[in-house]
Amino acid sequence: MALTFNGKAVDYEETGAGPCLLFVPGSFSTTAAWRGIGNLLKDRFRVVTTSLPGYGGTAEIRKASAAPMVPEAEVVEAVAERAGPPLHLIGHSWGGVVCAAVALRRRVALKSVTFLEANVCDLLRQAGETALYDEVRGFSDAYIAAHAAGEAEAARRVIDFWAGPGSFARLPQAVRDYAVRTTGANVLDWPSMYGMNRPLADYAAIDCPVLVMRGAESHKVARRIAGILAGACPQGRLAEVPGASHLMIGTHPREVAELIAEHVMTAERAPA
Repeated sequence: MALTFNGKAVDYEETGAGPCLLFVPGSFSTTAAWRGIGNLLKDRFRVVTTSLPGYGGTAEIRKASAAPMVPEAEVVEAVAERAGPPLHLIGHSWGGVVCAAVALRRRVALKSVTFLEANVCDLLRQAGETALYDEVRGFSDAYIAAHAAGEAEAARRVIDFWAGPGSFARLPQAVRDYAVRTTGANVLDWPSMYGMNRPLADYAAIDCPVLVMRGAESHKVARRIAGILAGACPQGRLAEVPGASHLMIGTHPREVAELIAEHVMTAERAPA
């Protein structure tokens, strides 16, 4: 199923009944990324999933002249309008960055937000974590240059950086092939992500319950961003998934689903 936004197709899938959960996947991902978690939650919740620009059935709408994060946020806002706010917004990795932009734009009524290793890398710079910021910036610059030079599996660099060496090779062949096919979309994700440079103090405006998840085995960059983000949100709470790294939504779906369900039901019981 799809909806149309500004004349372009946007993925929209819905199943289940109950409080509405809107899931936003990360780079190299589509609605399928949330299938395992959605199947665990659809008996208790209405599960809505989408894909970001350039992935799945969602058209690439970004242009070089676009302000950072605006096209991506507008797509998620269009999906939220179709789903019917207020709702619970959940984003993984790059999808979590887009969810942060949506929450800060305050154009969608949110009951809660869940960030799963949202890589809002500028938070490192703002928090004075210069070495970590320089590490991720150096990595991404080298990756983008490798793709421009024609490196066929440049996507391997991204997945192995966030999830650990050898992670790309352990993925199913179809997933690896899709990552390679959508590397051009991912290259566009990075400038937008660095353009997500809202002052850290702005996150105080996210006035709903916020859950920030990180993997116990995740890269130190992702772990530190999660800590900064949880601390910046007035109702932020940090949760760690034992044994997990950046690909936790695929490797630890049951643990992640239960953390989401607990967070959502707590928010549902809170006074309006």
